[in-house]
Amino acid sequence: MSFSFHLEATCGAARAGRMITPHGEVRTPVFMPVGTVASVKGVPQDVLDEIGVQILLNNTYHLYLRPGVETVRQLGGVQRFMAWNKPILTDSGGFQVFSLSELRKLNEDGVQFRSHLDGSLHFFSPETSLAAEIGLGADIIMAFDECTEFPATRERARESMEMTARWARRSKSYFEAHRHEVPWFEEQQQRHGCEQRQALFGIVQGGMYPELRRESAERTVEIGFDGYAIGGLSVGEPREKTWEMVNETIPLLPAGKPRYVMGVGTPEEIVKYVRLGVDMMDCVLPTRAARHGLLFTSEGKVNIKNARYARDESPLDANCRCKVCARYSRAYLRHLYSSQELLAQTLNTIHNLNHYLDIMGRVRETIVSGESASTRPAI
Repeated sequence: MSFSFHLEATCGAARAGRMITPHGEVRTPVFMPVGTVASVKGVPQDVLDEIGVQILLNNTYHLYLRPGVETVRQLGGVQRFMAWNKPILTDSGGFQVFSLSELRKLNEDGVQFRSHLDGSLHFFSPETSLAAEIGLGADIIMAFDECTEFPATRERARESMEMTARWARRSKSYFEAHRHEVPWFEEQQQRHGCEQRQALFGIVQGGMYPELRRESAERTVEIGFDGYAIGGLSVGEPREKTWEMVNETIPLLPAGKPRYVMGVGTPEEIVKYVRLGVDMMDCVLPTRAARHGLLFTSEGKVNIKNARYARDESPLDANCRCKVCARYSRAYLRHLYSSQELLAQTLNTIHNLNHYLDIMGRVRETIVSGESASTRPAI
């Protein structure tokens, strides 16, 4: 079996581990930059390598619509397609279909939706979603779930959670029957002399109701997956609710499997989630904020659009070791952004990603060294 997860150290509830995948090892806790359409906007893959990105997240919904799963399959899978020979995780498309609330119709079989690109009609079920993810060939793929909206009544949240549980079983069944259809399966098998396969993660739902989260976690674990995600967060609820739902769910997930919280968070929040026992996180915030001139530093947020930086010769963050802070001044970064230069998006994104990765690296060092996880690492 090619996918495995091994705990190396713990410090309180915080964990440091290693995930082994067909395309390499991932040291956890880990932050996954979002490369929605097989691209982290504005940053080429060699730079992602250079700043230490271990694993990327791609979006099944978007790749399904363009360029199409069959195109990616024929080109050898998403790694070969995007020239990224490291691990990739694909989501199931459930969240994106959820966001198309006025363009979708949901029933027990699945979800019918219209493409946001051209209005064409499509259908995702647990089976067709898993077929797409298997065809794309990422190392880690997600069961198809229904993302519960916020706010939602208890009855609505239970209905959604029950649907997700039934879809989880169908996702697992389809995966077990078709997991040898991955584009790179035979090549990896020949190279390593043993079976190389994708990992399938289940997703916990339940809205903002602790008892539903606990029930969903228990039922998802009962099905049995390679890892477990907490979904349905960052959908408009207060931060305190997000924190509460993660705190309720994490203790119910197996200690020997990776734990993934989807779609979080700020630099301060990712440290807090690690302290709860989270191993994996992703969020569009560092890349999206960068494109709007909002930069994260060891001294807080910097809005590089501000006129106060027009003649500021200092680096963006004197404590940052990234190539942007080593070379460019705040004045220059402001000039690029004000001039609408494409380079501004690239440099801003490189810095923000580096900031997130540096935080996670320092947190991991803290866990491995056995220092108090209640003390925020120096950043």
